[in-house]
Amino acid sequence: MRTVQRAPVSGLVLVVALLAAIQATVGLNAVGWAVGLVVATTATVLLAVALHRAGTTRFGPANVVTLVRASLGQVVAALVAASFAGLDHHTLMMSLTALALALDAVDGRVARRTRSVTPLGARFDMEADAFLILALSVAAVPVVGWWVLAIGSARYALFLAERVWRWLRAPVPPRYWRKVVAAIQGVSLAVVVSGLLPTAESMALLFAALVLLAESFGQDIVWLTRERHHDRRAAVPATTTMVTTQLARSAGG
Repeated sequence: MRTVQRAPVSGLVLVVALLAAIQATVGLNAVGWAVGLVVATTATVLLAVALHRAGTTRFGPANVVTLVRASLGQVVAALVAASFAGLDHHTLMMSLTALALALDAVDGRVARRTRSVTPLGARFDMEADAFLILALSVAAVPVVGWWVLAIGSARYALFLAERVWRWLRAPVPPRYWRKVVAAIQGVSLAVVVSGLLPTAESMALLFAALVLLAESFGQDIVWLTRERHHDRRAAVPATTTMVTTQLARSAGG
């Protein structure tokens, strides 16, 4: 088995090892184990399929960093689930979250310095961000209420919309602001979940983060809408020219 094919399995092994370490030291309930194993297995399959479809032959150091970050996010999700079942490892969860957020600033730099920037790597980075944000949104529910799930579910709502409106799947131009907004979501949620702020300030912070997220998604949707209309207008003259040419040929024949 090639190294690139082993990479997704390595992520799964890392998650299982971390869960086992938590079990051996501070304890982990069945809910935490179940959620951790489900999300890690799902992520392993999705990454393996993505690597196969992309025809990737080298995983690359930046993807290794992202894989570690994604694995940490999956363990955070397991701890969040465990907390809803009565097992609170708040300090450990925040420590893993802080490490995952710190690594978010590393993988992009590694990719650029090693000249290994790829569309798959960028997508992998984005999905790792999105899942950690989802896990933290769930953790923030007891603090600010269910509305905070709008932050965590935004990426997945867009994914579902892409299944209905295929034009939303078109690639959008890279924007550094998009990465900044994603980082703001993660940091804001981490601050709120940590308990550093009173409830009112927590709600204000996350509402501001949600507004920024909506603005970022809105920019991409507006750009895609304009491109779609531009493509339609460009297609009409081309079709007209084709029809005119065919009629001229028929008349000449």
